[in-house]
Amino acid sequence: MDIKVLSKEYLHYLEHIRGYSKTTIKTYANSLKLVLEEAHLEKEGNSWRLDIMSYRIKNTSLHKRTIYARISCIKNFVSYLNEIKGLSVKLFGDEQVKLPKTLPKPLEFEHIKQVLDASNEQTRLIILLFYTLGLRISELSNLELSKISNGWVRVIGKGNKERIIALLPEIEQEINAYIAKKSPKKYLFEKAGKKLEPHHIRYKMQKAFKAFGIKATPHQLRHSFASHLLGNGASIANVSKLLGHASMATTQIYTKLSSSNKLTNYLKAHPLAK
Repeated sequence: MDIKVLSKEYLHYLEHIRGYSKTTIKTYANSLKLVLEEAHLEKEGNSWRLDIMSYRIKNTSLHKRTIYARISCIKNFVSYLNEIKGLSVKLFGDEQVKLPKTLPKPLEFEHIKQVLDASNEQTRLIILLFYTLGLRISELSNLELSKISNGWVRVIGKGNKERIIALLPEIEQEINAYIAKKSPKKYLFEKAGKKLEPHHIRYKMQKAFKAFGIKATPHQLRHSFASHLLGNGASIANVSKLLGHASMATTQIYTKLSSSNKLTNYLKAHPLAK
């Protein structure tokens, strides 16, 4: 069994069949390379044994999240070998590290509005779409004009799964005004006739917030979208669909955040609060 060839086939599968973004593919490729270089592959009867314990031992100083992500990558790769390629591969040394559950950190609405009011047309629209549609950065980069019509946006998310999100009337007006002025050909955001890549989008958005002394990421605006909706009474089922989560369990973390914010506000507002 040529594990290097199989890992390349796996990456091709993720990109062209599962629809993973190029950024994710690059991350997976790096993880596979680093772990497999240290792994031991042995034949055991009709099965194969893939032991990654040597990698674990040599990299104990890495951050827990890095180890967790790389082990998850290898486990998914082995699942692919067994389920898609029809091989029999057993993974050893894959015990996961336990991570503390951290809550996402949404941005305050007042800060978002402050940055929006000071931004140019393109940056303003980028921030608005992150905040009002809950998009991932790859989804915004790949947003085609043909996917925007009659107050709705069809978003192609992870695994090529499509979800449809309603546009607020004000946002639709801003999109139409932007299109009329910039005349993009295929994608909403373009540079020299090609789509604006995620790193360009990230740079523009972060620069706008940095001008006000705020460190922010595109994913924080997605967090803000979810948290602010839940905080104002939206159902977790609807928010989960809007975010494109495969499981509602993924969205549960935002309900914890909402409860945490309510407690913080209560402690600040109560007359006996110090």
